[in-house]
Amino acid sequence: MSADGSATGSPADNSPDAADGGDENETWSTPGTYVNPGSDFVRDTNYIETRITRDGRDGYPVEPGRYRLVVARACPWANRAIIVRRLLGLEDAISMGLCGPTHDPDSWTFDLDPGGVDPVLKISRIKDAYLARFPDYSKGITVPAMVDVPSGQVVTNNFPQITIDFSLEWTDHHRDGAPQLYPEHLRAEIDEVNAGVFTEINNGVYRCGFAGSQQSYERAYARLFDHLDVIADRLRTQRYLVGDTITEADVRLFTTLVRFDPVYHGHFKCNRMKLSEMPVLWAYARDLFQTPGFGDTVDFTQIKRHYYVVHSDINPTGIVPLGPDLRGWHTPHHREQLGGRPFGDGTPPPPPRPDETVALQDWAPR
Repeated sequence: MSADGSATGSPADNSPDAADGGDENETWSTPGTYVNPGSDFVRDTNYIETRITRDGRDGYPVEPGRYRLVVARACPWANRAIIVRRLLGLEDAISMGLCGPTHDPDSWTFDLDPGGVDPVLKISRIKDAYLARFPDYSKGITVPAMVDVPSGQVVTNNFPQITIDFSLEWTDHHRDGAPQLYPEHLRAEIDEVNAGVFTEINNGVYRCGFAGSQQSYERAYARLFDHLDVIADRLRTQRYLVGDTITEADVRLFTTLVRFDPVYHGHFKCNRMKLSEMPVLWAYARDLFQTPGFGDTVDFTQIKRHYYVVHSDINPTGIVPLGPDLRGWHTPHHREQLGGRPFGDGTPPPPPRPDETVALQDWAPR
């Protein structure tokens, strides 16, 4: 989705140099507003609920090569879909389109591609796929989105369901050794953990960052760190959130934790302490980061550029900070001492494809 989760596309740098950082002469689109003075932040969760299923009951059957997953590496909600697609080995079945880290008032744009046009969908912005299906569409133009390639129409942007369906509906196209990220015997517990993580942590950092009053911010701050403490206590004696293997729950928490120090701590004022100062969560996050399929999907350059440029009412100068030092992501975490098997009876995914590999300068240096 849009990193703010708002119902409309959010203004940002739309210059030709947006993907590589630009220069002091770059032009800017009309600034957007993410904070409503005097109000709490309330996320719009009105998504397109159409599903791609094995039986095709919504009119969109599972079919390899038919759909394109449109994402942005900057977005934590889209990052989940990138991770799950890679862990399950769905690269051959579902192609992936990458939007740039910033977007204009209309929607995310394909400014990373030659000519600013997605090579498969032949569109310059994801909004075109939404309007192709719903000409009067007035809800959120968000990523991740699944697009039906033959028609050029968006199928769904319901990000929580997209990854669950990758696990349950696309099983015929999983790689050999794919892990079970949503095993039936753990689903109730995974759902319960996910509910708390979403409301208090995934969305909690946004309630802090987009708070419209001191009181709203302080409430959001307390809720966020209270639940981070709860999760830290849970992870103190177990390697993963649910069971002894990686599940959907770990994917959903990871994408917030990996953005915590680069953007949420400073930009969103989630500053009781850094992730790197929370021993249990920091070790847990490093464990996942060093697990194939997690850290190799993370582009810190795009993450920072998105938040600090797009949220111009929070950061009106548009200056993107150079820090923090990211070398710690590769330090030993010692979480293996708690046992557990990352992929259960499965195996790690192979290295990412060359065209889907994050450049070393945008990753965490060793």
